[in-house]
Amino acid sequence: MHFRRTLDHMSHQQSLFSPTVTEPIDHERTGGLDVAVDTTFGTAERVDLDETSWITHVPGWLTGDDELMRLLMTNAPWEQRSRWMYNRRVQEPRLTAEYPVVAQAPHPVLHHLTGELSRQFGVPYSRLWMNWYRDQDDGTSWHADRPVDRLDTAVIPVLSLGATRRFLIKPNGGGRSTVIVTRGGDLVVMGGRCQKDYKHSVPKQRTPAGPRLSLNFSPETAPQIA
Repeated sequence: MHFRRTLDHMSHQQSLFSPTVTEPIDHERTGGLDVAVDTTFGTAERVDLDETSWITHVPGWLTGDDELMRLLMTNAPWEQRSRWMYNRRVQEPRLTAEYPVVAQAPHPVLHHLTGELSRQFGVPYSRLWMNWYRDQDDGTSWHADRPVDRLDTAVIPVLSLGATRRFLIKPNGGGRSTVIVTRGGDLVVMGGRCQKDYKHSVPKQRTPAGPRLSLNFSPETAPQIA
């Protein structure tokens, strides 16, 4: 899958993952969907933000993202949420759905994805938070994910489905951003002290964009808001 990534003043390090291997689709585990993941993480590229924080971008980690996207757009419990901003309550510029216990989600494919990520990163992911960016006017501002930002270190995978959008991350103290362009099926993993020392965003844009879903996997004690 073609992709483009821009890095600003950051070191770049190739991952040591094995080359991509095409495997048969296990329809029992995917609930009948033509969805597959690269269990070798063969396209992974790591960006060291500093000595203790890193990002791994895995282009095309998931194939069949359009099928998964249609399933979730149709069946997940989406809602329009709001929050206080200064002295008034405003609607968030995206839709949100969550499975606080992903093992109880009614879609076997979500159990499958969670299991693969847990095995790869050695983290018992058990919660799933999803955002639906309907078009270019939806986005999320600079933030760290709570309450995982209170942990010294964390490994948080974010799976993109649908339209191409930019994922930005920058130090808490300011500075230029690292920009990763994500396409449908791409995985971005924030590791080390990313949540403690950095903030990230999916900005709104002027260029027209179709819908995008982000699937954010976290341990039980660390629900996502990004």
